[in-house]
Amino acid sequence: MASISLCMIVKNEEDVLGRCLDSVADLVDEIVIVDTGSTDRTREIAARFTDQIFDFPWQDDFAAARNESFAHAAMDYCMWLDADDVLLEEDREKFLALKEGLSPAVSVVMAPYHTGFDKDGRVTFLYYRERIIKNRAGMHWAGAVHEVVTPVGAVLYADFAVTHRKTHPSDPDRNLRIYQAQLDAGKKLEPRQQFYYGRELYYHQRWEDALEVFEQFLKEGRGWVENNIDACCLCAYCQKELGHAQEELAVLLRTFAYDQPRAEVCCEIGRWFFQKENYRQAAYWYTLALTCTRDDQRGSFVSLDCYGYLPCIQLCVCYSHLGNLKRAITFNELAAAYKPDSPAVCYNREVFRTMLEEAL
Repeated sequence: MASISLCMIVKNEEDVLGRCLDSVADLVDEIVIVDTGSTDRTREIAARFTDQIFDFPWQDDFAAARNESFAHAAMDYCMWLDADDVLLEEDREKFLALKEGLSPAVSVVMAPYHTGFDKDGRVTFLYYRERIIKNRAGMHWAGAVHEVVTPVGAVLYADFAVTHRKTHPSDPDRNLRIYQAQLDAGKKLEPRQQFYYGRELYYHQRWEDALEVFEQFLKEGRGWVENNIDACCLCAYCQKELGHAQEELAVLLRTFAYDQPRAEVCCEIGRWFFQKENYRQAAYWYTLALTCTRDDQRGSFVSLDCYGYLPCIQLCVCYSHLGNLKRAITFNELAAAYKPDSPAVCYNREVFRTMLEEAL
């Protein structure tokens, strides 16, 4: 059986660290905690699980801190978690099965990261991350923010997921502040960091600045295809906020130059036509979304609702507006198959029941 070191970087995580470690401590062979300056009970909580606790002065560089945590690992593989992550029971079982059968030929294990949920706790947003990395195999974290490891060697896609359960917001300005300091120091951002810098500008509602960064990112043509598609979508959101409807649509259509349609993009185009009350065109794009193949292993950000519930519920409304009650009811029931207790589904059923009764 492969041995695994859990390597974490923490700072003031007293409210979540115990929960995280309780979910995984008995599954790993070693726990390494690198503390970047906690002033609360974080170290005390960590000490209940491990004596491998190291200080590392914060340098505005997540990759540096993660590399420091990996440097203390002694096992065959290193696994990382954030303090507000957990392994749910079904994923603990899957993790243990993977660990028991993990071939030493595997260099990197990719695993789903569940980060978005609906009000009932169902996963709505996920993406794959490099989760377990072979120790001392020449792979290192890179990127001061949104750090990443470039895999070298055999990659295995696992079925255990890590669930992100944030209890309080992090500093909303931290990432942008780090990027701005790098730029002020004359550093040129590599493509991935350039993309995430634009995203931070978008989050701060600096629409025109974000557009400028994304357009330069796309113009240079050095980005990963999934980042290119996401950059187009974020450009569209900026154009929408600026009131540039035609530019919004144009940049959504631009995504098709990079790869086959994604359901997320088709739903956005459908929304664009829907808001203009062009229900026939909207229905076309929502229908196209239902034909898109979901491929989590592409590494892209996946909005699960776009591959089922969302286009179905929107098609219900579109066909209702178009006077096709039969199709509207059909798509409402298809939406119900994804979310049986959806308020929209229940409301539509009542509306259709009343309409059918009045037609008798």
